Amino acid sequence: MSLARITLRKDVGARVRDGHPWIYRDACAPTQLSPGSLAEVVDRDGRFVASGYVEDGPIALRVLSTKRGEAPLSVIPERIAAALALRQRFIADDTDAYRLLHGEGDQVPGAVVDRYAGYAMLKFDGAAAEQALREPVTSALRTLLPDVTLLLRRGRGEHKTTEAIFGILPKGPVEVREHGMVLLSDLSAGQKTGLFLDHRESRLKVRQLAKGARVLNLYGYVGGFSIAAGLGGAVSVETVDVARGAIDLAHKAWAANGLDPAAHTPTVSDVFDRIDALRRRNIRFDVVICDPPSFAPSQSAVSAAVNAYRKLHAGCLRLVEPQGLYLAASCSSHIDPVTFDRTLREASDKTGTKLQILDRWGGPPDHPRLAAFPEGDYLKCVLARRP
Repeated sequence: MSLARITLRKDVGARVRDGHPWIYRDACAPTQLSPGSLAEVVDRDGRFVASGYVEDGPIALRVLSTKRGEAPLSVIPERIAAALALRQRFIADDTDAYRLLHGEGDQVPGAVVDRYAGYAMLKFDGAAAEQALREPVTSALRTLLPDVTLLLRRGRGEHKTTEAIFGILPKGPVEVREHGMVLLSDLSAGQKTGLFLDHRESRLKVRQLAKGARVLNLYGYVGGFSIAAGLGGAVSVETVDVARGAIDLAHKAWAANGLDPAAHTPTVSDVFDRIDALRRRNIRFDVVICDPPSFAPSQSAVSAAVNAYRKLHAGCLRLVEPQGLYLAASCSSHIDPVTFDRTLREASDKTGTKLQILDRWGGPPDHPRLAAFPEGDYLKCVLARRP
C-alpha cells in the first residue's frame, strides 16, 4: 500500500521509536494532507520513521506503526484484542463498568471504548480519528464482543450526541456494578461516556475509609463516591452537583444499593456557593472529596486553573474536621503533579492547616499509560489528613 509522505524537519525519530504516539506539526515540513488520511513519516534523509493517520491542529500524525511496510490499520484488531485480554486480568468479577480501550495507552491513539454491562461506548478524539479508525475499530469490536450493543458518543458538553452503531440505544439509565455496588449511568447524555470510570479504585478507597464518617462529595455527579462512602459505613453523606439530573440519579442509585435515604443529602448547587454556605453555618465533615472538571483544557488556561485549584482547596480544607481527610483530584492533563501539589500546599498555608499527605495515585490498570507518553498520565489523586 502506497502512503502519502510527511517529512520531518526535526530529529524526533528516537522519541517515536521509544513509543510516543504523536508527531507534532512543528517537527514536520508543511503538508496539505487531509485530516484522517493515512500517511508515513520519513526523516530528512528519506528513511522511514512511522505511519499512522493525519491530524488537524498541533498534532500532525498519530502513530499506529513504526514497522516499515506494515499497513497502519492492520494493527487495530490485534491491539483491541490485547486490550480486552488485559482487562480480563485486572477487572474483578463483581465489576462490569470499565475502560475497555484507552486510546494512546493501548496503542490505538484517538479512540476510547468504555464498557457498561451489555453496552460499549465508543468515542473518538475528533473528526480525523473517527474518519481513520471507525471502520477497523467497530469491525474488531463486533468480532470480539458480538453480544454487546455498541454506541458512539460525539461532541462535548451540551453539544454531545449518542447513537447506536449496532443494537438499540438504551431508553433510560443503565445499571452497572463496580466492586459490587450499583451505579446508574446515563449513556445517552451523561458526562464523559456515562461515568468517570478512571475513579473506580478511588471510590473503593473511599469505601474503605468511610466507616462512621460524615462525608461531603463535591462535584458528585451521579454519586459514585457518595454510594461508596455509604456502603463503607458513613453515617451521613452529602452529594453536591450543579446538574439536577445527575443528583437525581445519585439519589436513585443510593436507594438501589439498599442505603437509608435519610442518610443521603442530594444538593443541587454550584460547588463554591455550597462551600460558602456550609462555612457560614460552621458545618464540617470527617471526609471531604473534591473531583472537579478540568480547570485547564489547554496550556493557556494553566494560570487560571492554578488559582482555581488553590481557591477550591482552601474552601474544602475549611470544611474538614481536625483529624479529617481530604481527597483532592485533578483530571487536567496540563496540570502536572508538582503543580497540583503546590496548589494544595499554598491552600494549606492560607488556611493554617499543616496537611499530612497519606497517599497519591493516578488512573487504574484499565487506563494504562505509555512510559514514553507522559502527556497521557493525566489523573492525579491526593489523600491528605488535617492534623
